[in-house]
Amino acid sequence: MDRVYNFSAGPATLPEEVLQRAREEMLDWHGSGMSVMEMSHRSKWFEEIIKQAEADLRELMNIPSNYKVLFLQGGAWTQFAMVPLNLMKKGKADYVNSGYWSKKAIGEARKFGKVNVVASSEDANFSYIPELYPETFSKDADYFYITTNNTIYGTRYTKLPDTGNVPLVADMSSNILSEVYDVTKFGLIFAGAQKNMGPAGVVVVIVREDLIAEVNPEVPTMLQYKVHAENNSLFNTPPCYSIYVCGLVFQWLKKLGGVPEMQKINEEKAKILYDFIDNSNMFKGTAKKEDRSLMNVTFITGNKDLDAKFVKEAEEHGLVNLKGHRSVGGMRASIYNAMPVEGVKKLVEFMKEFETRNKIEV
Repeated sequence: MDRVYNFSAGPATLPEEVLQRAREEMLDWHGSGMSVMEMSHRSKWFEEIIKQAEADLRELMNIPSNYKVLFLQGGAWTQFAMVPLNLMKKGKADYVNSGYWSKKAIGEARKFGKVNVVASSEDANFSYIPELYPETFSKDADYFYITTNNTIYGTRYTKLPDTGNVPLVADMSSNILSEVYDVTKFGLIFAGAQKNMGPAGVVVVIVREDLIAEVNPEVPTMLQYKVHAENNSLFNTPPCYSIYVCGLVFQWLKKLGGVPEMQKINEEKAKILYDFIDNSNMFKGTAKKEDRSLMNVTFITGNKDLDAKFVKEAEEHGLVNLKGHRSVGGMRASIYNAMPVEGVKKLVEFMKEFETRNKIEV
């Protein structure tokens, strides 16, 4: 069976080169006589894997030495609680409500302290990034929280807020490594791996050391960043195989030319798809143009039956997982790093052909 073009929002498509390498090393990793799935996380072999993965990620994102890189479990959901548990020292934080996931993070943070929602785009079903006004920011906040890319609604921050001395915290789950970010602008970045880095099971946390130097001893041990940092992500058995595959993805990205080159490719892919949508008589984008995501392209026909027909026929043509999230409807094409330009071109070709065949139904 031929491989399909997988537009899933996550778990998402992986580079074929990475999958081939993982297959080659499945039974015997580098002469160890065993699979990475089988080896002890305390072994010299896995120590080499996790150290190399961290070194490659540091190189790709230009992460300074005063930031810790952690490979943890529990996904973004656990981070919604870990962030306030570890960083909310004075009991106050600013949040921007730009979508489903930021709303969930706000709900979790309110269990641990006061949350000031400085802006929201819920009034228009999160179809844009809300305007931010510094006068509404809390100068004494422990941190300022944003979601850099909104997977469900197809929006992204094109400009970071200036939060002064208040650490900026970002959920970067759906666009990490897709475009260049200055890590020094953030106090903490976290990202679930299953969209742009690897398989589900691991979440990466990049955090400035001074922010985790002290922690309330009542915070559960497994939820303390400090504990994981002091143990180099090996306090407990980590998701070894997921970390290994992330490491392969990091190496693939380096070979490609790093994040700047990846950003150029992502901008090219997004332009191909958005240009067609903007000139189509059938398909319409749902996100505000200036806030459009490079990773998740949301669009509709305006006819639910036609949307369903499109998704079904696209699947028959090897273009899968294009159904939009229930809160937006229509379609969503997630074109993460591993989605090749050819996949986007094939999608546009099918959209053109579908529009020609179904003009009468619009």
